[in-house]
Amino acid sequence: LELLTDMPATEKDLAEDAPWKKIQQNTFTRWINEHLKCVNKRIMDLQTDLSDGLRLIALLEVLSHKSMYRKYHPRPTFRQMKLENVSVALEFLDVGGSKPDALRLATGFCPRDPKT
Repeated sequence: LELLTDMPATEKDLAEDAPWKKIQQNTFTRWINEHLKCVNKRIMDLQTDLSDGLRLIALLEVLSHKSMYRKYHPRPTFRQMKLENVSVALEFLDVGGSKPDALRLATGFCPRDPKT
């Protein structure tokens, strides 16, 4: 904390442990966990828990009410398998739905509310 007080204001805002970044991370983690609840999954750390693509795929399936169009590795053990899973999720966003569908996913469309 002492290091932050010695930094110029712009560097403080960009610092890895800037307060606003922690708030955003916590808020987004809670939002993801709220949606993953229905498939009995959760995340604790955005960086590590989404890195193998499995929870990202689960989140996209929950939000879209669709299954992945391509197969993915259910137990990725190698880095290449993890990267392929993330690629499957990104391709699902790019190709799998229309642009409005992708926009609703990105902006927090709640699948539980049929009026949305």
